[in-house]
Parts: sequence; C-alpha cells; structure tokens
Amino acid sequence: MALIAVGANFRTAPVEVRERFVYPAAEVPSVLSRVRAAGAKEAALLSTCNRTEFYLVESDGVAVQTIWKELSERLGDDARRFGYVRRDREAAAHLFRVASGLDSMILGEAQIQGQVRDAWEASRSQSGTALNRLFQTALSVASRVRTETDVGRGAASVSSAAVQLARQIFGSLRGRRAMVLGAGEMAELALQCLKAEGVNAAIVANRTYERASELAELHGATAINYDACWSALSDVDLVITSTAAPHAIVRTEHIAPTLAARGDRPLCILDIALPRDVDPEVRALGNVYLYDLDDLRSVVAATLGRRQDEVPSAEALLAGEVERYWTWLAGLASVPVLTTLRSEMDRVREREVADALRRLGHLSPADRETVEHLSHSLMNKFLHSPSVRLRAAAANGRGLGVADAARYLFALDGPAEGSPKLPVDPPAPGEEDRA
Repeated sequence: MALIAVGANFRTAPVEVRERFVYPAAEVPSVLSRVRAAGAKEAALLSTCNRTEFYLVESDGVAVQTIWKELSERLGDDARRFGYVRRDREAAAHLFRVASGLDSMILGEAQIQGQVRDAWEASRSQSGTALNRLFQTALSVASRVRTETDVGRGAASVSSAAVQLARQIFGSLRGRRAMVLGAGEMAELALQCLKAEGVNAAIVANRTYERASELAELHGATAINYDACWSALSDVDLVITSTAAPHAIVRTEHIAPTLAARGDRPLCILDIALPRDVDPEVRALGNVYLYDLDDLRSVVAATLGRRQDEVPSAEALLAGEVERYWTWLAGLASVPVLTTLRSEMDRVREREVADALRRLGHLSPADRETVEHLSHSLMNKFLHSPSVRLRAAAANGRGLGVADAARYLFALDGPAEGSPKLPVDPPAPGEEDRA
C-alpha cells in the first residue's frame, strides 16, 4: 500500500479555481465514501481557503484518478493541471509542513493547526490506522514546531494580512469606519486587528444576529442585522468579508445604490472568504477597490522577517518525525507475516510438547510446567531475530521481498493475494507526480 496526498493549493491554483474545490464539512463523508469505493483503503480530506487535499492509503492508484475526476467535474475543466501528487515519505512530510504552518500563505500561521484537527475529525469515519496515526503525528509536530522554534512568533493570520493591506491603502486606519461580514474565527481575528489599528467604529453583520451581537460586544463593535448591512455601506471606508456562504453574497446591486451617498470617498473591500463572498464584477464599480486572498501575497512577502530564519530548524525537526512515522508505517507491513509465522510456530510447539509429555508421563506437574516454559522461551528466542530483521527491512523499503522469502522458507502458504504492500520510497526531488 502507498500513502498518497493529492490536491491543489494557493501555489498551484488561483482563487477562482480553489473556490470550486472547497468542500463544506457536510460533504466530506460522502466524497470520501466515493473515494473509498474506488479502492482507497483509508481516506481523509483537508479543505481550507488555501488548499484542498486528499490523503489516501491505496495500492493501485485508481482512487487518485477518481479524485481528479471529482475535482474536474467541480471545476468544469481538467483539474490535474492545477494539482499535485505526493507519495509515501513526501506525503507524510507534506501534511506535517501544512499543519505546522510551513506550507501556508502566511508562514507560521496558527489557524491551520486547528483546521487540520477539524479535517481529521470530519474524516474519521473513512480513515483508519495509518491516517489516524499520520494526523495525530502531524498535530504533535505542529505543536513542537510552535514551541521549539520561532516560526510562529508574531505570525500573521490571513485576517491580519488583510488589515495590513488596508493600512497600506489608506495610510492609516485610525479613525476609519469598518464593516465585517461574518462572525467566525477569521471575522473575529479581523475585528481584533482593526481595533489594534485604531478603527473608530466596526460593524458586524451576520445572518445570525445573536452571534453578531456576541462578537460585537466582545470587541467593542456594533452588531446589525444582515439585511441592514447594505444601507450601512454608505458610511464605512472598509469592508472585510469572511462568511461560509457557498456563493457570492455581495454583488453590484448591493453596492451601486450607496455610491452616490459616499461622494468621492473610496470603498475598500477585502474578501478573505473561499468560496469568495464578493462577485468579481464589483471591481468595475467606480471608486470601489476589491481585493481577494491572492492579492494578499505582496503583504505576506513583507512580513516574513525572523520567521523565515527559523524554517531550517523547523524542517530538521519535521524530518525526524517523518522518519519515525515512516518506520512505524513500514513496520505495519511486517505484521501479517510475523503474525502468521508466530501462529504457525506456536502450533508446531504445542504439538511437539504435547507429544513429548505423553512419552514423559512420569514427570511431576512442576516438571511439566518447566518443559512448557522451555518450549515458549526457545520459540521466542528463535523468532526474535527474524522479527527484528523483518521490521528493519520493512523500514528500509526491502520488506516485501524479505516477507515473501519468510513465507517461502517457513511454508506460510505463499504471499496472500491482497495482502498489504509495503510503502516505497518517494521519487527524487522534482520528480513527484504531477498532472
């Protein structure tokens, strides 16, 4: 069996493609069920604003093709040209980098660790031993990277990067008025950043007024009903949108009627949602400046600073964890033959001991127990070195040949069809599978 990661992220796909690949939490079990039906032994899905990635344990690659077909249907085009495939060690390393914030648009961002945890929980019904251990290790690695290196020190979030972009546009946000559409984690972070920049008034609009009111009270803002937010647009300088809507909720007909009342004051809209909250046609309106996730890259590039210097230390930590995970995973392939070998040897031991004890009827119960103990001890000693070496061979990528040799030498019925295949080493750097 191979460990595979397949998907697309902000480096390989623009925002208009990534938003087509987003899977709401409610859709995760059904899509993973389809992937499992195509041949994956285990499957998990991570879908955020910057990436959609499937993690699989499979043997023949059919499930990978099913994923490309699934994504292509959502896109209406060949999704493979926007994606990538990582295999085995490189797949494990990829998830560890993702969870640690090393593969984020915002280097060292903290939110991704929670998103990886949520993705694992949403996928548990379709994951299994290998992926559960993979995600557990990824979360542990992420915690170590944040506590043992400075990659996460002062790390920006998407929300803070958006506010920084707004500050570049206006020069200063002190005294400005802002509206936040949404009341989730990203919206809350945006409110915190706006307050820190001296924004005088912040308005929270959300479809659930109670949640908007709760968030506004917590951060000294004002809550309004979602339906009333459009009329309030004439009074704000900045709008940050971060909702979970599956389609654009801010369109030209919402904004155009407020432009006359604004006079010559520009309106800056920062759309940090995926799928995007704002219809791209809004860009055509006069004195309205719309920015999305991909527009944040220039801001992000200027905020790396000390965090970039910490990447080598984080990568070294990560490499050790990859090897530990890989040794454990590769060792799983030795389990079936070791289990069969021990079972067969124990059967032979029991038969021979029973035969010997029948011929040694004069032995006392204590002596019989000694003979039984001796037989167990000898069997364990005989099997110790083969067990250790088979596990070591699996960890070094030679386990399948050694396992087959063990089956042949000990007459263990030959290699069972459909038995677990050992993972193989990943391709050389730069040779990873791409569409």
